[in-house]
Amino acid sequence: MINANNPLKSNRIYFLDNLRSFMIFLVVMLHAGVVYESTGGAGFFWIVYDFSTNPVVDELNMIFDIFIMSIIFLISGYLTPVSLKSKNGREFIKTKIRRLMLPWALGVLILMPLYKMIFLYSRHMPQENWISYFHFNNGILSQSWLWYLPVLFMFDVIYLGLSHLKLKLPRLSVKHVVVVVFILGLIYSVVMDMLNLQGWTKNAIFNFQNERLLIYFMMFLLGGFCQKQRVFESSIKSIKITMAVLCSVWIPIVFYRYFSMNSDIVVISDVIDTLVRWLCFHLSLAGLMFILINTFRMYLNKQGKISSILSSNSYNVYIIHTIVLGAIAMLLLDIAIPSILKFLILTFMAYGISNGLVVVYREGFKKKIVIRKIKINNV
Repeated sequence: MINANNPLKSNRIYFLDNLRSFMIFLVVMLHAGVVYESTGGAGFFWIVYDFSTNPVVDELNMIFDIFIMSIIFLISGYLTPVSLKSKNGREFIKTKIRRLMLPWALGVLILMPLYKMIFLYSRHMPQENWISYFHFNNGILSQSWLWYLPVLFMFDVIYLGLSHLKLKLPRLSVKHVVVVVFILGLIYSVVMDMLNLQGWTKNAIFNFQNERLLIYFMMFLLGGFCQKQRVFESSIKSIKITMAVLCSVWIPIVFYRYFSMNSDIVVISDVIDTLVRWLCFHLSLAGLMFILINTFRMYLNKQGKISSILSSNSYNVYIIHTIVLGAIAMLLLDIAIPSILKFLILTFMAYGISNGLVVVYREGFKKKIVIRKIKINNV
């Protein structure tokens, strides 16, 4: 039974649900920002690009890009051991295929063609041969936001394999594991940069950012480790530390932005500049994750009616939000209002309408099940 007055004693850790909902909202905000980014690069691939740009969204997206997907993978990893514990290997894989790969297949067969239709229409370009609307025949648009689903499935499969190996690992505290993840992530980022291996790997099933893949996988494993150690079920004793991190995390963010925006300028040397840039990235990532996780643990570890709905909707909102966002952004193209206002309208409308569509679908599905049961009982 869920004890709403004391979430730590319930079977559900509410702050993780709320944090995941917030991350999905930030994903929508990030993708809305791509419509109005001032660099112009999104015009080649994003669903809609508005020439009414704003540099503010560039700064927001730079910060969001540091931590959003890492937190999402951490939460996914946290939930994996519980899912695996209640199933054998075959059942676990079947569940993940149904949960991840089936929506992905529907997405690439239905949503990606809609994506390209909006992409072309919003740019006043003619529609093309129908076969080019599928990601495996379109190297530019690719899988876009759907990349997360098969990558998460791959992580789940690897986790299942590792669990069967029953490796005897040294006993480490969460602090030790976080330090190991930090160091390995820093080494990985520097090596990938120096070897010029950055960019996207794209094929018919998997799309992923080369320089982020190992980082995301380590966050996924860190989430699983936290679940096994019941890290998030303990009370918080680090309010002062959280405030200190909040006040100082902006220092590495500023340096990371500077070195990223001026990568063609050698400040000290190529090697030192690369090391400093990625050190600042990982300090920023660790700091922002620490702040968000602890803030939600302290102040948002309970759930009301609205937060419960948003939590249950979050996964499906992620799947459909880009198409909803694209349709709204297209309608806003010719409206003469400030770009920052367009950005805010697009963010909140896309998030709200996506949630509304998920609720309508879910209620309609429940109604069909009830009607079917009534018909069976009347036979």
